Amino acid sequence: MKNEDDNKQHHHAKQATGSIEAVKEKAHEKAQEEVEVRGRKLEKGDIFKFAGLIAFFLIMVLICVLIWPYLHELFEPGGLDRVMADVRNAGPIGFLILLGLQFLQIVVAFIPGEVVQIAAGVLYGPWVGAAVILVGCVISSAFIFVLVHKLGAPFVQSMVPTNYLEKFRRFEKTGKLNIIVFVLFLIPGLPKDVFTYLVPLTDMNMRTFLLLSNIGRIPGIIVSTYAADGLMEGRFVESAIIFGVAAVIAILGVVFRERIMKVLERSHKKKD
Repeated sequence: MKNEDDNKQHHHAKQATGSIEAVKEKAHEKAQEEVEVRGRKLEKGDIFKFAGLIAFFLIMVLICVLIWPYLHELFEPGGLDRVMADVRNAGPIGFLILLGLQFLQIVVAFIPGEVVQIAAGVLYGPWVGAAVILVGCVISSAFIFVLVHKLGAPFVQSMVPTNYLEKFRRFEKTGKLNIIVFVLFLIPGLPKDVFTYLVPLTDMNMRTFLLLSNIGRIPGIIVSTYAADGLMEGRFVESAIIFGVAAVIAILGVVFRERIMKVLERSHKKKD
């Protein structure tokens, strides 16, 4: 009786897998269908990718427009104090502004991550500030993961250096991608925002990526928000020491970036 039930379950599972594959195949065929746009034949899949790319840039423009008044005021005399006061007094809107900055920092990557983390520590303290930054990292990373899956490798190649893309392909071949991704996001000074665009091109699923990458970010986030809060509380020596040590580690990470990645690749090859 048990064998019959097992056989039935196996049969149903096989049917379900077959159905999923059929849906995927049908979607792939539909994406390859050609439509005519102003006399030119284009695949539907390319049109969707193009539309997704436009939507991506529109979102970036919208976020820039919303936070530009705050960014612009930072460069004026006394602007930092005014912006901090405005954000603190904005209630829930203040959290959204900080989330917007964190989203922009990861997705566009023109703002150093430490700047946003320090701002979070100054505004909301070490723990609440770190929590807001971490939520922003999760949202941003998930957004990029979905975006890369929709737009594919050509989109990423236009955003990041080609040599990093080749490195991640080699990382994937080691069979130890999970460990490597965690270590890369843990070490300060490495280009985590670039890695965020590259990991979705591997066979790692989004849940694993979000878990490993954001746990790896936590120590650096807490160090920045804690030290920033120390400045506000008058613990200048303590904060200076923390920032000094963090800066040295980050500089070492930048200087030895290539060597670290080569060591990771070689060590995991030897284990295999």
